[in-house]
Amino acid sequence: MMASQNLLNNFISGMPAHHCSLPTNHSLHNLSLFYQVEEQQLLRVFIPPDSSGSRLDRCRRYVEPQWQLLAANSSANLSQLPTEGCLDGWTFDRSEFLSTTISEWGLVCSLRPLKQMIQTIYMGGVLTGAIVFGGLSDRFGRRSVLIWSYLLLAVLGCSSALSPSYSAYCIFRFLSGMAVSGIILNGVSLKVEWIPTKSRTIVGTLTSFFFTFGQMILAGLAYWLRDWRKLQVVVCAPQFLFFTYSWWYSESARWLVLNRRSEEALKTLHRVARINGKPEMVNKLTMEVLHSHMSKEIESSHSSFTAFDLLKTRGMRRISICLIAVWFSTSFAYYGLAMDLQKFGVSIYLMQIIFGAVDFPAKLFALATLSFLGRRVSQAGCLFLSAAIIFANIFVPSDMQTVRTVLACLGKAFTSASFTTVYLYTGELYPTIIRQTGMGFVSTFSRVGSMAAPAVLILDEVLPALPSLVYGGAAVLAGCFACFLPETLNMPLPDTIEDVEEKWSGRSSASGQKEGVSLKKGMVCTDGLMPDEGVALKELKETEGSGLNAL
Repeated sequence: MMASQNLLNNFISGMPAHHCSLPTNHSLHNLSLFYQVEEQQLLRVFIPPDSSGSRLDRCRRYVEPQWQLLAANSSANLSQLPTEGCLDGWTFDRSEFLSTTISEWGLVCSLRPLKQMIQTIYMGGVLTGAIVFGGLSDRFGRRSVLIWSYLLLAVLGCSSALSPSYSAYCIFRFLSGMAVSGIILNGVSLKVEWIPTKSRTIVGTLTSFFFTFGQMILAGLAYWLRDWRKLQVVVCAPQFLFFTYSWWYSESARWLVLNRRSEEALKTLHRVARINGKPEMVNKLTMEVLHSHMSKEIESSHSSFTAFDLLKTRGMRRISICLIAVWFSTSFAYYGLAMDLQKFGVSIYLMQIIFGAVDFPAKLFALATLSFLGRRVSQAGCLFLSAAIIFANIFVPSDMQTVRTVLACLGKAFTSASFTTVYLYTGELYPTIIRQTGMGFVSTFSRVGSMAAPAVLILDEVLPALPSLVYGGAAVLAGCFACFLPETLNMPLPDTIEDVEEKWSGRSSASGQKEGVSLKKGMVCTDGLMPDEGVALKELKETEGSGLNAL
C-alpha cells in the first residue's frame, strides 16, 4: 500500500479536460435546443481555440458571444476578437474523473503549478520523516517506531479526505509523508536484520514485487471510485489493520543486544526458534552464548553515533558519498517518469497498470543479477541502462507516441530495479549500530530527488529534450559512483563501524586478523549444536559470519 501513497497524486490531482464556464445568463443546454446545434459546436461561440487550433482554450473566453461563428462560411479573424479570463470559473469534463483536487479548488491556468506543489510537499514530508524517524528508531527501536508510523498514516491519511481547503490538504499530506518514511525505513531495517544472509536477496526482491502490485491496485481503485476523497480514504484505511497486527512483530534482536536489552533479545530469539519448529534451541541458546557471539558489538554500543559518523572514517565516507549519488539519481529519474502519466495520450488508468506491470520483469532481472552478478554490478547496470533508454527517447520523433511510451516504460522499469537494489544494498553496507541513521541519511537525498523531479519538467519550455538530458545525465553520474561501492553478495552483515573499516576500507585491525582463534566452550555452531571442544572462528565466518549471523 506504500505505492498508493507515493503515486496517489496522479489520480487525486488528475487534470480533467476543462474550459471557461459560460456567463451566468447563458445555459449551454437551453441554447443548444434553441439553435438546434450540438453543444460542442455551440461552445465555439463562447470559447476561442487554443494555440494549436485543435481544441478549445482552457483559460480564456470571448468577452461577448460570437454568434457569427455558427455560420458555415464564417471567415472571422479569431485572433482579433477580445477575450477575458474565466470570470465565472471552469467547467470540467467528468468522463475520466468525477472529482479531483484540481476541479474542487480550481487549480488550473495561473494556479496550475499548485498541482505539482502537492507532490513536492508530500515528498518534503517523506524527506523530513527520513531524518526524524531514522534517528528515533536507532534510539527507540525499529518495531516501536514502525507500529506508530502505521497509526499516524492511518489517522492522517483518512483526515486528508476531510480537508476543507488546499492548504489543509497540503499539511495533512506533508505529515502523511513523514509517516510513510517511518514505515518504509523501519520495515526495511527489520527485514535486513532478521533475514539470514543467503535469503536476504530473494526476500528483499519479493517484497518489492508487492510494491509493484500496489501500483496496479491503485489504478483499479482509482478507476472504480473516480472521486478523490473516497480514494484517499480507501488507500489509507488499511493502515489501521496493519497497525493492529504489527504488535505481533518481533523487535530486531541485533538492536536489542546493542542497546543493552539482552534479556529481551534472548526471549525474542527463543520465540523465533519455537515458531521455526526448533524448540530444542531454547535451552541451548543462553545469555552467555549470546554475549560471547556479540562481545565486540556490545563494546561498540557503549558509544553514541550520529550522522557525522557516516562520513568520519574512510570506509564509511566512501560508502555514504556513493550511496547519496545513487539514491538521489534513482529517485530523480523514477518520479520524473512516473508522476506525469497524462502526457502519454493514453488512459491514465491504463498507463498506471502498464507502468506497474513492467516492474515485474524488471525486478526478476534485478533478482537474477543480484544473486549471480552481485550488488555492485546490478546497481551500476540498472542506472546505466535507464540512462541509455532515457537518452534514446530524445531521438524519437514526437509523432511516434507509441515508441516513446514503450521507451518510457522501459526506463521506468530499470529505475524501479535500481530502487529494489539500492534498498537491499544500503541495508547490507551500513553496520547495525548505525544502520537506521544511515538509511535515513541517504534516503533523505532520495526525497530531494523526488522533490526536484517535477520542477525539471518545466525545462521543456526552454528545450523539449532538456528534461531527458538532465534525468539521463544524473543516472550516468550515479552509475559511475555505484562502481566504487564494495560488493556484499553472500557476506555477513557488519555490526560495527570497525567491521566496515576492516572489510572495505583496505585496512585491517588487529581484531580482524584473529580469525584463527577458536571460540570458547559453550558457543553455538551454525547448525545449532553445542560443541564441547570449540569451533574455529574462521570456519564459522566462512559459513554465515560472526555475531548474530552465526546464531
